[in-house]
Amino acid sequence: MSDFISEFWSYFVAGITAASVIWIAWFVKGQTTSKLAPGQKAEVIQKAWDGDLQELNNPLPRWWLYLFYITIVFAIIYLVLYPGMGSYKGIYGWSSRGQLQEEQNLAAQKYGPIFDKYLKQDLKAVAANPEARETGKHLFLTYCSQCHGSDAGGAKGFPNLTDSDWLYGGDPDTIKTTISNGRGGVMPAWAPALGEQGVKDVANYVLSLSGRKHDAKQAAAGKEKFATLCTACHMPDGKGMQALGAPNLTDNVWLYGGSEASIVESISNGRNGHMPAQLEKLGEAKVHLLAAYVFSLSQTKP
Repeated sequence: MSDFISEFWSYFVAGITAASVIWIAWFVKGQTTSKLAPGQKAEVIQKAWDGDLQELNNPLPRWWLYLFYITIVFAIIYLVLYPGMGSYKGIYGWSSRGQLQEEQNLAAQKYGPIFDKYLKQDLKAVAANPEARETGKHLFLTYCSQCHGSDAGGAKGFPNLTDSDWLYGGDPDTIKTTISNGRGGVMPAWAPALGEQGVKDVANYVLSLSGRKHDAKQAAAGKEKFATLCTACHMPDGKGMQALGAPNLTDNVWLYGGSEASIVESISNGRNGHMPAQLEKLGEAKVHLLAAYVFSLSQTKP
């Protein structure tokens, strides 16, 4: 509510909220007044159901109405103490962002010394420490598993972190740089330059680089096109360039799929991968532990 671009909307929301509370109070008050004249009997609204049950136009029971009044009073007290009336912050000045920051500060005081202990150690030493790896695993499950999976095996568009294939390099310092600063991998769409048949030719040449099933005639036609458009990033031998995050096309590790259809899609439409930077969010100590844990994953599996 504090991010309104105009004060008008703050007043608008506050007005709607106040009017709603007042209208509800008026409506409930209207149900407390008997509409029957002295001596007049209640009218039957519903003849009968379930045998002999009838609905009359009597006022609502007092105890029921009091419950409504209690909720209205609670709403007024809440709106005085907490945000709810436009940009008004409430007497307590509470906000979800402030509560999160407070909880993060408490967590930093409690767990900070544990993380800082490992920050002073070499990444490979931390990766070899079972206790540190367990702590790093919990951090990974909290902050990284949504994309890379709980087993770090990745998914389409999200790299597998347990093998020895790395887009930007798999040494500890590079992994830490990747987590700290994030990465942005962009491949342009080549369909406008190649045309439909040209895309298929290059796709088959790419398939041939890794020894996958391909059309030899189309691959031969795509080799020259690959040399013209693709070698700047993937290099003449197709083994990629870690400085740019351009993948190696000669192995059988595929970020978006290694079928002809998937490769055609990649060449035609391009790809735009993004990993957000985590340093500002997590702090150097947590990033250090995460980097050590990720490094250890590729050291324990072939």
